[in-house]
Formats: sequence, structure tokens, C-alpha cells
Amino acid sequence: MVLLCFMLDLRSLCPSLLRELKHCLLQLANLYAISPARAGREKHSEVLIDQIGLCYLQKNRISSSDELKIAYCPRGNFSLRDFHHAVNRLPADAFLPEMSDSGATSGDVMLEKLLNGKVLYSWGSKDIVRKVIFISSCLVEIISPITRKTLMDAADNCVSVEFVLLEQELIQNNISENIKEFINSISDLENCSFQTCLPDNWVLCGLVKRWLQELKGDLEDPLQAIFIFKSNIIGPTNRLVCHLFSSVNQIIDGFSSCQACRCHALPLGGAIGNSANEGASCPVTLRELGTSDLIENAVKVGEQTILFLPSFESCPKFHQVSSPIVFNVIERTNLSALSEGVIIGISYIVTPSAYHDMEATSDECDKSELNTQFFQGLRQALCSLDQGLVCSSNCNIETMKEGTLNCFYLLQPSDKGPMLLRRLAGAEEIMPVPDAAGSKNSAVPKEMEKSIQASLLEVKLRDYNPLLHVRGFHTKLDLLIKESLQFGSIF
Repeated sequence: MVLLCFMLDLRSLCPSLLRELKHCLLQLANLYAISPARAGREKHSEVLIDQIGLCYLQKNRISSSDELKIAYCPRGNFSLRDFHHAVNRLPADAFLPEMSDSGATSGDVMLEKLLNGKVLYSWGSKDIVRKVIFISSCLVEIISPITRKTLMDAADNCVSVEFVLLEQELIQNNISENIKEFINSISDLENCSFQTCLPDNWVLCGLVKRWLQELKGDLEDPLQAIFIFKSNIIGPTNRLVCHLFSSVNQIIDGFSSCQACRCHALPLGGAIGNSANEGASCPVTLRELGTSDLIENAVKVGEQTILFLPSFESCPKFHQVSSPIVFNVIERTNLSALSEGVIIGISYIVTPSAYHDMEATSDECDKSELNTQFFQGLRQALCSLDQGLVCSSNCNIETMKEGTLNCFYLLQPSDKGPMLLRRLAGAEEIMPVPDAAGSKNSAVPKEMEKSIQASLLEVKLRDYNPLLHVRGFHTKLDLLIKESLQFGSIF
């Protein structure tokens, strides 16, 4: 896990860009708040460690000097409410257009102040890894020798620095040269990195998810995979070595009301509205709690975060789904452009059913026939367009519960027979696509391309039939039972 300290150069961030960035920070905090407890954490530990710091640079209007302000200090348990309050209170009038026009900022001095001060090292435990993310729309001037020394000392204290340049337009040649010069000035510092990005929705979403992975410690070495062919594909090589990454990260379906103890503000196991509080006890001290020791109006956000509200009426309980499940059609989508990486969980086969109408009597058969024709006509039309229907529902068909958050689904046609209903990831659930190492700039020689194509043609080709791909469950279980029978009866 990493403690992230965001350092925003408000002098260079125009109001619209600052608004987008604040939105990203709030999204990061929300997703971090619903993060499940890491493996190995004690069962009774229901608190989320605070690992996000926030500071900003601004120019004092009176003295015209640059100031470093601390907006949020990570101390102890993460407070989602306090972090939201800190982000929303960031000054909105600190933007200096003249700095944006110059394309350079003197942020290295304030960065040096942050790294040299005791504030950063007071956040988190002594052995935690810290990372400062300096965000600006202006390029930091060439690192001074003093700042360079500070960055080298920071590396010894397990502190890394990432410079993020948010571009508002395509890079001009002179700025591009300045970027190269800056990258060269930090190239020998192993704890420093630099990236530029155009702050559109996809890029900002990717930044949030990458920061979340760092907070959760999910940026460790990915799974290794080897694909082995029956014969050589390229010369003596018959294997392809790859990395495996998760394409989605499922989130909760809503927020549930709960009770909390007043002494530690931790949620209890009992459901809200349960008048029998005799068995309630503090999850930390195990002390029995009375009615006056309980906070009734609490809402559980994920597993380790709770909020206190004036009432709990705005957070209804989860209910087991009732039939029929309602799916609202939102839009069409081209199947050829749909990434399989956004599909979650199992697929459901969709077939037309008898039309149920409480008021219908004599014309039920006619309606059922019309419903079947509608189904077949819709399937054929979607097939001809090579399109599917994106639908929304407050039901999660995997848990079979109705939540307060929307789930998205794809109604996918087939050439004949039934259709498929598949769950789609939402904006909060998609994960950034990792860059394939060397793949962008690695051109495949024509001879190799022809060799691979020729070798692939030698691999058996047939339509996938699940009945021909047995996992071996019955065979293995039958063998286990056969061995067990050798012991005879045990009763």
C-alpha cells in the first residue's frame, strides 16, 4: 500500500480544469471508501486506514509570495466526509492566467518545502511508502540543485514524486522541447516520474483507477501466463509469455442503514430498526451497549466506512428481487465496437415467455403469440444491424437483490434461437488498460507475420462445442468415490 499526497498547483489550474480535478479526487475517495478489507487483516478491524493527503499551492494576494497549504491530513482512520469537505473548500480564485500563458511554474521550491518539512513524514506509519503527485497545467521549471538533493534524500525515505502535466491543448513545439529537457533533468532520479495527459473523461477516469490501485496495493507484479502451442509458431518457439490484468472491479450495489457504537463510531452487526438491542456490543471493547450508547442513523458505505445522517430514510434496505425483473432499454450499441473486457459475470439465455396480464382473459393466447413474434422480430433486426441493446436495472442478477445503484446489461442477439443478457461494467468499475510493454513501437516483420499466419492455419479449426470440452469433474469425482469404496462401509 502507498500513501498518496496530492499537491495541486492552483495557480495554473483554470476553474474548469480544477472542477474536473476535484471531481476526480472525490471519485477516488468514494471508491477507496468501499474498498474491501485486505487479506490478512484481523476480522474485528473494520476501520479503513487513511492514506490520502491533499495540499495545494497558491499565491498570497497581499505579499505576492507562493504559499503551500495543507487541505487534508491523513491521520488514523479515513474520513470520507472530512475529505469531501476539504476538496470542496479548495480555493476557486487562485488561478493566475499569466502563469498559464508562460507555460512554466516555480513549484519545485514548494515541493522542496513539502519534502523537507515534517508534515509529510508525520502522515501514516513509519514504514509506509509515500508518493507525492504534483499536478499542474504548467511545466515545472528545471529542477534546481537544491531540489535535486531533496529528491534524492526523499528516495532514501521511501518517497517518490510523480509530476502530472494536464494539457489543455496539443503540445506546441517549444513546450515539447521543454518537456524533453525536464524529463532529462529527472531521468537519473529513480524515485521521480513524469507524464502528460489531455484531461478528457477517459484519461481522468484512468488516472482515478490507477491511483486507486496504488492505494489498495494492487499495482504489484501482475499474474504471469504462458500460452503453449502444440507445435512451433516462430522458429523453435511454441510459447507466448504474457501478463494478466483484471479489466473490471465490481462495486457495491447500494448503501445500507446500520447501527454504530458511540464510543468508536464503528458499525454493529445488527440491522437498523432492530428494537432488541440487548445483544449489542462494541466491536472493539466487546462492552455491552445500551440504547443511549448507539447511533441509530448510520449508513454503511462498503465494509469499513460509515456516515451519520439526520435520518436513514434515504437509504432503503436491500430486497430480494421479485419477478418480473424490469430492464429499461437505454440505447443501441454496435457489437463490433464493444470490448469483451467490460462484460461481467455469467450470461443469461433469454427466450420469449407467455404473456402475463392480470386483466387479460380471452386474448392471452393472442398476446403470447404477439410477444413471441416481437421477440423474434427484435432478434432478427438486431442481428441484421449487428447491434445490441444496452439496458439498466436496479437489480443485480448475480446476487438477485435490488439495490439503490443502477446495473447495466446488454441484450445480445443470436443468428437463431434465443438471445443473451450480459452484465456490463459501469464507469466506476472499468479498470485502465495497461500499456503492453514495447508493443506500440514494436513493428512485426513481414516474414514473421507470414510465418505466424501459416502456423496458425495448422492449428485445428472448429466451432466451439462445450460438449467436446470436458473439464473432468465427473471422471475425477468417480475416481475419488471408487477409492473411497475400497474402505468399505464406515457405519
